[in-house]
This record gives sequence, C-alpha cells and structure tokens, in this order.
Amino acid sequence: MSSVAGLGPAVAAAHRKGAKPRRPRRLAAILDLDDFERAARPRLPAAVYGYVAHGAETETTLRANRAAFDAWRLVTRVLAGVEERRQDIQLFGRRYDAPFGIAPMGGSALVAYQGHTVMAQAAASAKIPFILSANSIIPLEEVAEANPGLWFAAYQSPDQAAIEGMVERISRAGVGALVVTADVPIGSNREADARAGFGFPIRPNWELGWDVATHPRWLVSVLGRTVLKRRNPHIDNLEPWGGPGLFSREVAGIAAHEALRWRHIQMIRELWKGPLIIKGILSADDAVIARDYGADGIILSNHGGRQLDQAVAPLQVLPKILKRASGLTVMMDSGVRRGTDVIKALALGADAVFVGRPFLFAAAYGGQAGVGHAISLLSKEIDRDMAMLGVRRIEEIGPEMLHSMSDG
Repeated sequence: MSSVAGLGPAVAAAHRKGAKPRRPRRLAAILDLDDFERAARPRLPAAVYGYVAHGAETETTLRANRAAFDAWRLVTRVLAGVEERRQDIQLFGRRYDAPFGIAPMGGSALVAYQGHTVMAQAAASAKIPFILSANSIIPLEEVAEANPGLWFAAYQSPDQAAIEGMVERISRAGVGALVVTADVPIGSNREADARAGFGFPIRPNWELGWDVATHPRWLVSVLGRTVLKRRNPHIDNLEPWGGPGLFSREVAGIAAHEALRWRHIQMIRELWKGPLIIKGILSADDAVIARDYGADGIILSNHGGRQLDQAVAPLQVLPKILKRASGLTVMMDSGVRRGTDVIKALALGADAVFVGRPFLFAAAYGGQAGVGHAISLLSKEIDRDMAMLGVRRIEEIGPEMLHSMSDG
C-alpha cells in the first residue's frame, strides 16, 4: 500500500477515492519533465525555443549542472516500513506540499500565453512555491491575484527611489517573499540567441519572420492573443512605474545593474519586512555577507547556465556553503530534472530546490494542466524514491544516503 500524502490534497483525495485525476489526453504520453521539452519544441519558433533552452557561450555550465547530479549515487535502505510518506516542507513559516518550487523565468508570456499566470495558478493549486520574475510583461499585481503570497524575483536597480517604490509596490500586492536577483551585473553572451536573430529589443527580420510564420499556432495563440491583450507589451515589473516596451531601444540591458552593491541590500532590508532572499549565490563568502546584511535565505544558482559560462554548479558548492551559512534557509536551482535530483540536493543539505525550464515548456505544451501534470510527475517521483530509500519524511533524508562516484 503506497502513500499519496505527498501528492497534493486534490490529487491525494482523488487517489483515495479510487479515481484518477482528469488530465487532457495529450498529456498521457508525457512521462517525465524532459518529455515536455520534446513535445513543446515543434510548437515553438526556433528562436523562442532556443531562448528558453540554451545557455551562455559554449553552454559548458548548462551541461555541468546535470553532470553534478550524476556525480552522486543513492544508497537504499530496506524493510523500513514506508507505507505512510510525506514530502511537505516549511519555508519562512509557510507549509508547502513538496520540497520544490517553480523558479523565476523572464519572458514566459512569449513562450506560453499568460505563461507566468498559468504557472502561478498551477503552483497555487499544488501548494508549492512560485517565484515571479521581474522580467515579465504581466503586472505582478495580476499574477499575485492568481497566487496570493507568491515570491517576487527583483532585478533591482540601485536607485534609492526605485528601491523604495518597488518595496512599496510588492508590499501592496501581497508578495510573500522578496528575492533579489544578484548575478546579473551585466548581460551575458548568449550566442545561440544572436545566431537565431533573437534578442531584446525584438527586431523583426526575414529569418525571425519566417521562423514565426512557419509556426502559426504559436503566432495566433501566443503572440496574437498577447498583443490583443497587452497591445504593446512592456516589461511591467522592473521598476515601480513599470518598464519599457519589448520593441523599444531602452529594453536592452535593463535588467543588468553594474552598480548594485551590498549596501543596496541593506537598504532593501530596512524597508522590506517580509522574508528576504538573495538569488545567484555561489560563494561561501557571499553567503556569509548575505546573512550579515539581513537576508533570511539564499538561492544557490548559476542562472541555469545563462550567465557566466564555466561557472560552478550550485550542487558542487552546496556542502561548502552550508558549513558557513548557519541561520540561513539555503535553496538551490539549476539542472534539477528528476525526483532523484531533488533527493540528492536535500541529502546534501538544501532546504528546497527550484525548477525552471521544464515547467515553462509544460505551460507551452499544455497550459495550466500541463504545469499541473509536471508538478505531479516530479512529486510522484520523489514519493517513489523515498519509498525505495526507506524514507517516510523529508527530514529523514541525509548525507548517509549518498555515495560519491569519485570514491569508486
């Protein structure tokens, strides 16, 4: 008899009644998170697909994020009596039904119609954390209605008036946690996007035009509906007053802030009364500084391989950072694709993990139902993995379950 406690209240109730939760027929063949990318790719213009899938320069970091997980194997325990299992966790005083959440992803509404809202709704339904990127064309107030208490990832400018105004704005919107994106002092070198003729500001050209024209479903259902609803789409959440349009010259480099410093974090801390999280940490020294400046948590991240190529994978530095990060909630993203990846990160000491691209591809392929299915797949994998590891609670997962491949 297997447990359904970790699958979310609605799904668990359906299982207890002997019924299977409804899902669109097209999702029946989607068996893991990577399936969503394969299914969504032919539906998207190559430039749009590449904007999501690719990383910076040679994409060494993108590949290394996966390799970091493959460097560990799991040690199972047997005959542990695992008929009742739970995977819920607590972060900043709030219970969540799973130890993973949806990472912030800019430009989501250009990949799936209302992409940010769709993911926010699915996360709220499944009771997992959702982080909204400031690099969004959907006003944060609108997304917050779909997911009260969502987390907001700011690309905060160092201007004092902007900081004060942004904190006031997210407070009014009911944001549950403020995540400051710290690893974008300058725009990265995304050569794959340049080769596809795609970038910001969006500049129509023959190659991009043909790419879009040969994907009429995306053209009508995503771009067409977005333009009808938003007219001239703007990056709405970068500053208190909004931001520039996608086609305007001012949009280039707007999320990068070379002058942002720790003293600006101190200023934010004095104004913002909720949980404060710094995202983009890869150094133990920076983790200590973040704590000293009043952060409640950090997210170890290399931006999914989209910023500095050749950067270390978060999983590789997690143990070293944890040794010096007492008092902080330590989370991570970059490369998580399987339940076993989540288990490995938790075993190394992470409090939670975040997953990005697969949930966006799920939104592109199946809308809110697709994202819900993706959440369910990952949650079920974790539940199954816990049973085979002899684990009943997330708190029981520890380093003794790991074997390093470097040890032979």
